[in-house]
Amino acid sequence: MHILKPWHIAVLVVVLILLFGAKRLPDAARSLGRSLRIIKAETKSLAEDDKDLAEKADAQHGRAPYQAEPIIEPTSVHQPGYQPPAAPMAEQPQRVRDAN
Repeated sequence: MHILKPWHIAVLVVVLILLFGAKRLPDAARSLGRSLRIIKAETKSLAEDDKDLAEKADAQHGRAPYQAEPIIEPTSVHQPGYQPPAAPMAEQPQRVRDAN
């Protein structure tokens, strides 16, 4: 059993022609077709992007995980044998005398 019978479609077409006019219906159908093509292309590109991201994630999964360097506890000032780090020495500016 079909929901739409042929006379339902005929009534629908007559109502559309009365509302929009015969000149506007082809333009409306054309713009509807363009919109559907754009939507189809965008959903296809989104599906391809998701596929590309999944492939990149699989490729990165094969890499070795990052291993951080171990944390070294600083030596305490109160421990025997502690020596503070040497500060870099600033170079003294050289003075040049004029020959005059």
